[in-house]
Amino acid sequence: AVGESVEKPILYYRNNLNTLLNLLDLMGPNGVKGIVFSSSCTVYGEPDVNPVTEQSPIKKATSPYGNTKQISEEIITDVITSGAPFKSVILRYFNPVGAHPSAEIGELPNGVPQNLIPFVTQTAIGIRKELSVFGNDYDTPDGSCIRDFINVVDLAKAHVIAIQRMLEDKSQDKIEIFNLGTGIGLSVLELIESFERATGVKVPHKIVGRRTGDIEKVWANPEHANNVLGWKAETPIDDTMRSAWAWQCKLRERGIM
Repeated sequence: AVGESVEKPILYYRNNLNTLLNLLDLMGPNGVKGIVFSSSCTVYGEPDVNPVTEQSPIKKATSPYGNTKQISEEIITDVITSGAPFKSVILRYFNPVGAHPSAEIGELPNGVPQNLIPFVTQTAIGIRKELSVFGNDYDTPDGSCIRDFINVVDLAKAHVIAIQRMLEDKSQDKIEIFNLGTGIGLSVLELIESFERATGVKVPHKIVGRRTGDIEKVWANPEHANNVLGWKAETPIDDTMRSAWAWQCKLRERGIM
């Protein structure tokens, strides 16, 4: 979570970098053929132009979270360039949201959610009093930040394809990078509207000041993943919002939250 990483940078550097180093150390000796790395659109920083492609410049990270993703990509590249006997597919996620349509698998953060959708659903069901929207004075149509929100199941499918690609040696490149997004930018306020439209449930929210580390607007050009992986984000945003709400309702039925 971007905001939490600003408050707890050492926690993020230790978790994201030490674990990657330990894993890379063990891969070669244990005959592991490849690693799919969960990177992030935060590596592009505040982009000059949207949508961003894989060739868009890597900008200075705006948060420790984003910096760990940049550093991790560099570590993987250096290790493989040095002759390590494995490949990597680096997937730059945009903003994963939603749950499995069965409502059997979803996002359950510890404590107060750091990510948007769990806070939206917990507010809608009455666990949280209201949602804070961090800023309405950005250079966007409604003043709130714009992101590319991708359904989590669509995202998961990309990993299956990436793993198969490495196991079947479909590429001569030892490192491949793909943006995983929809290609559509939605603002935070538009996402709240989508949730309310899809579920019929209102989300009490208020505008507060900007949050340190937030990028104003970023969304993907996913054509490389579409054409090379044969993958595409297919789930409409309203369906994604319905899945998130179904998951929250299932948690309530189970007495979990």
